[in-house]
Amino acid sequence: MKSEFALAFTEIGERSKLERSVILEALEAALVQAYRKALNASTAQEVNATIDVNSGKVLIYAEKEVVDEVQDNRTEATLELARQFDPLAQLGDLVKIDSTPPNFGRIAAQAAKQLVLQKLKEAERDSQYEEYAKREGEIIHGTVQSVSGGTVILQLGRAEAAMPRKEQMLGERYRQGDKLRVLCIGVRKEGRGPQITVSRAHKDMLRRLLELEVPEIYNGTVEIKDISREPGHRSKIAVAAGVPGIDPVGACVGMRGMRIQSIVKELHDEKIDVIEWSADPSVFISKALSPARVGAVYLEDGGLDMRNATVVVPDDQLSLAIGRDGQNARLAAKLTHWKIDIKSLSECTRESIKRIAEDPAYAHLQQILESELKHATATIAKMEERRPIMPEEYAFLNKVVDATERLRLSMQKADRAEREARIAAVRATFPAAAYALTLEEIPELDEVLRATLLAAGFASAGTVLETLALDEDAILKLDGVGPKVISDLHDLLLATAQAIPVVDPEPEPELQLPVAEFESTVAPEPVVATAATDVPAAELPTTPAQPAAEVPERVVDKDEDPDEDGEGKGMLAKAGAKKKKKDKGARRGRTIIYDEDADTFVTGRAAGLNEEDARLD
Repeated sequence: MKSEFALAFTEIGERSKLERSVILEALEAALVQAYRKALNASTAQEVNATIDVNSGKVLIYAEKEVVDEVQDNRTEATLELARQFDPLAQLGDLVKIDSTPPNFGRIAAQAAKQLVLQKLKEAERDSQYEEYAKREGEIIHGTVQSVSGGTVILQLGRAEAAMPRKEQMLGERYRQGDKLRVLCIGVRKEGRGPQITVSRAHKDMLRRLLELEVPEIYNGTVEIKDISREPGHRSKIAVAAGVPGIDPVGACVGMRGMRIQSIVKELHDEKIDVIEWSADPSVFISKALSPARVGAVYLEDGGLDMRNATVVVPDDQLSLAIGRDGQNARLAAKLTHWKIDIKSLSECTRESIKRIAEDPAYAHLQQILESELKHATATIAKMEERRPIMPEEYAFLNKVVDATERLRLSMQKADRAEREARIAAVRATFPAAAYALTLEEIPELDEVLRATLLAAGFASAGTVLETLALDEDAILKLDGVGPKVISDLHDLLLATAQAIPVVDPEPEPELQLPVAEFESTVAPEPVVATAATDVPAAELPTTPAQPAAEVPERVVDKDEDPDEDGEGKGMLAKAGAKKKKKDKGARRGRTIIYDEDADTFVTGRAAGLNEEDARLD
């Protein structure tokens, strides 16, 4: 039968969800501290505590010195007592001896109570943090505990979570005791315990609900490309099939809409549009504006910052495409990452007719679309009179609008290419260092002017110079900037950028090995010595040579001429080289030259050293 201590120990473990070793470690540490406090023991003395979980018996082992005569029982022990715990103990040794006080159970229970509770709280907080940190980005279940200052406090079981006002769904009311599914969006470790932040307004909340309700999304056969959401009102989801033959929209909606309806119910009747994703931006934008019917989409792709889409819809679809307070168009723009401009067909037709009539760039369309323009004008007049329009009459409107919009986009593309070419030409006139030179690095620049330029978004001297060359008015309109300031600013920035030295990359040094390391197996190249030619040491041929110790040395006269074949590939004798006389018994034509620049001896066979040597050879 288990003791009361064992039952209490087990209960603590189950309640705090802590491991057995963690609880034991906390208890032992608390008992050691209680022992030190009760006996006023030194912190330098090593003290250990052991606990028998089944019996609840506590033993304290303190390190004591073995002495002949004990003067302090806290730190000293006799040899006889020490050998009961260590048979090999000798005088002067340090031995851990059972030092449990007679009434230590009651004292420890009183002194260690708060320490044990503190240790358990710290261990429980760490355990809670690790548990919920792993669940960040997942859906968790909670019960509303209280609502204070607009923040909802949820009880998650072992921990509490806060849902700020901005993370709550608009129009949703929370009452104490309500059970909610929320998304864990942040876990911070603090002294009071883990601070958990949850949300029901985050778009990933909708993503996780879809993963729970739609098996195809969970196993990856259907992929969620993007989500745009206005919590509590409406959401749009772009999905794509990862496996051919699967209808991604049908998989998300489910039979008779059962899957999507369960999510709508969870989000308190938030409207959800499921859209099939397409790689073609025109098709994707058309689908994103559903349930409105789109006539045509014209794209102006100038990069991530200039992705404009002009969408033409029938007149009766304009309000549906825009949505209440622009909600449908706004969500479609977030989903597709395009700036969408929605126009009715009649409005676009009027603009097209006006451009063709007034803008010379569109004048040639008047002859090409002569018949269509007449019918389009008549159709617009009928629409203004609210007379019925036949379907074939809309074809004339679409044709006029399509021709005008395509011409407009082609002219914009040409203008953009021309501007990019002009920018490239302007940048070529400035040193490259100007774009790396920040305005803070120019001490001569006025502080007020520097602050004005930085506030306007100019960070480097190059961007200012480029703007001055392309559009001077963009800087001239800034506060405190006039023509004189513009002129002085241009001269200062250009002079500062040109003064930055251009550092050429250093060439990699050539590998030069000592000549004495090679044995000559092939006849070396002739060495030519001349006073008129100065060959750098780096260009000297690296031909094999005989060891320097075996070759007699030869002095090369600086007035000697090169050999008759005129190759000019030999080595030159430097002015400060060491010179030695020729050994009469040495082999003819072998020379050793000391090159000061290369700091090495070079050896080779000289040709045309002098007339006497030539005759001897």
